[in-house]
Amino acid sequence: MDKEYRNIYQIARESAGLTQEKASELMDISVDSLRAYESGRRIPPDHVVIKMIEIYNTQYLAYQHLKTSAEVGQKYLPEIKIKDLSTAILNLQAQVGDYISCEKLLVKICSDGKVSDDEACDFKKICKELDDVFEAIMTFKFSK
Repeated sequence: MDKEYRNIYQIARESAGLTQEKASELMDISVDSLRAYESGRRIPPDHVVIKMIEIYNTQYLAYQHLKTSAEVGQKYLPEIKIKDLSTAILNLQAQVGDYISCEKLLVKICSDGKVSDDEACDFKKICKELDDVFEAIMTFKFSK
């Protein structure tokens, strides 16, 4: 696990303006446990991460935790880059526009309830457009 990922819990705590002592008290865990999570020696269990998210008031930590600590998150969640609000909304509008331009083709492909071999390439491209929309939505959601 690289340094950026090991420190997501520390960054969230510091952004909330809490000391390790205060945060561990609020989460009802030991300071040593929190230090282990923040140094990357241990990955916090989900119930602790939920407490962190609620105490630190940062939903982005949930996404980061899944993306970095769970194999399924590493494999299937897109990389989210935090952007300013105006850039994020413009990107979202562009990605939605790209999807809308192929929406009629998607309806045509799926109208018979299956994707034929001839349609598979177009269907895959449309799925990629939807993945791009999802990434843009998440980027917008976590924008500053």
